[in-house]
Amino acid sequence: MSNDYKKLVRSKANRMLCGVCGGIGEYLNVDPTIVRLIWLLCSVASCGTGLLVYIVAAIVIPEDNDIVG
Repeated sequence: MSNDYKKLVRSKANRMLCGVCGGIGEYLNVDPTIVRLIWLLCSVASCGTGLLVYIVAAIVIPEDNDIVG
């Protein structure tokens, strides 16, 4: 039996700060830049609540253990 499911992890390859948006982009097969822009727009629209959500996501979502080479 193989594990063919995707797992949401923080990216080591596509990271600007903690790799949260890069990991979400890889999970959804979307360019991480688009995820970052959407996250920024939502953060501005919600008066900074997105920053708090980003910090919580950086703590909760595990980091990718694959070796980047």
